[in-house]
Amino acid sequence: MGASGEVYRLAALEISLIPGLGPITQGKLCRARGELASWFSASVRELEMLGISRDAAAAMHGRRYRPMAEEIADWAVREQCLILARGSPGYPPLLEEISDPPLVLYCKGLMESLDASRVAIVGTRRPTYYGLQMAQGLAFDLGKRGVSIVSGLARGIDAAAHRGCLEAEGRTVAVFGCGIDVVYPREHRRLTEEISERGLLVSEFPPGTAPAPQNFPVRNRVISGLSMGTLIVEANEYSGSLITARLALEQNREVFALPGNLTSPQSFGPNYLIKQGAKLVQVWRDIVEEFPAEARAAILTREDSGSGAKQPPEEVTGEEDAVLQLLDAGKATQFDRILQGSGLGVPRLSEVLLDLEIRGFVRQVPGNLFIRAARPGE
Repeated sequence: MGASGEVYRLAALEISLIPGLGPITQGKLCRARGELASWFSASVRELEMLGISRDAAAAMHGRRYRPMAEEIADWAVREQCLILARGSPGYPPLLEEISDPPLVLYCKGLMESLDASRVAIVGTRRPTYYGLQMAQGLAFDLGKRGVSIVSGLARGIDAAAHRGCLEAEGRTVAVFGCGIDVVYPREHRRLTEEISERGLLVSEFPPGTAPAPQNFPVRNRVISGLSMGTLIVEANEYSGSLITARLALEQNREVFALPGNLTSPQSFGPNYLIKQGAKLVQVWRDIVEEFPAEARAAILTREDSGSGAKQPPEEVTGEEDAVLQLLDAGKATQFDRILQGSGLGVPRLSEVLLDLEIRGFVRQVPGNLFIRAARPGE
């Protein structure tokens, strides 16, 4: 970044720290003057005419947050945290398109994670086993095909989506509702470290910001704003995931939903969204089919060209391959149907399925149903 770019970045960082200046007002400042630093010489009266409160205008005019901005900039260098300013190179173009993008993004990890097609996967913090399996499985299938998974690092569905993408050697993006140096929830410390090494951590909040409840609805617009579409996997009637779905619609992004059991409270959100027009998702293709033409063609052409004559994987036995041929990656198959087709006894088939599941060839879902998992090389 050149000298002018560095001046712009520091000016954006300083403005983002001033209390009372939200994303909408920050956007007005960006549109009114390309050189953000020039606002510091504006009079309090001129700033008030833009709708800025007297306290915030005085803070800007008096450069009260300049020392803090410089301190954070130094901290970012030490911690290998990249600070992106809206309108500058590297800032995600998709996020620029929403009505209220953050003026500043703190990023730590692999910036290449923002180069790929991106899909958000979010849902309840109290999922069913079915929800966890499907979130992780869909994230794996998408991550394997080069799609970055965006989520919020929360317990439940969010964490399952991050893990599924990492298992596929894909890139996942975790958007924080706190400072990028604050691990929340605490039990996700190891997951956070993995994402920083193999994906990307993102936050609009300054370092040290606590995970206050009001931060998370604000954070949700970044999750959907970074993504071409948002998939809801289990969400009760009052789930924050429904806020993310609404924001995605307002941002003119696709909304996807995984159907669920009508008797489960966690199924209320996705089933409601499907009734309202969200696309019902069963397999990864249902999502990719809604990508822009170029991104869709790149993924599906590569996928179809590699799906001609399939040979049994070297690492499975003939018996295991026979069982795999009875399974479908697009729908679940009942144990009894596999039993009939395999010619194996119940004990032996159970052993084979368990071994295939442990090695990642098969996923089991509630109801004694099995799905063939897509794997690299297949």
